[in-house]
Amino acid sequence: MSFKQLSETIDLVEVKQVSVLSKEAKAVKDKRDQDLKKVIKGDDQRLLLLIGPCSAHDEEAVMEYVQRLAKLQEKVAAKIFMIPRVYTNKPRTNGDGYKGLLHQPDLTSGSNF
Repeated sequence: MSFKQLSETIDLVEVKQVSVLSKEAKAVKDKRDQDLKKVIKGDDQRLLLLIGPCSAHDEEAVMEYVQRLAKLQEKVAAKIFMIPRVYTNKPRTNGDGYKGLLHQPDLTSGSNF
């Protein structure tokens, strides 16, 4: 597989600066991280469910999806610990079809679907 550089190298320091969580969001993340550790270790008997779209190319649709999942998580929290996973790069075994937002930001360019 060959790659074509589409942009400058990502500056990790800059990414960290623009993606700082609020205190409230960090507290939620820290709590979920601790809960996840307990589920993985077996100290929490809930079922771990990784769930998400096959690939994400529409930010608005993805945000609506995860907001719906959050509401569902509240309803099933006693039995299921849900983790949304969102791919912006869709791996393909044969290279055909949509490559994902990372490699094909324009859905209509170069796809075979």
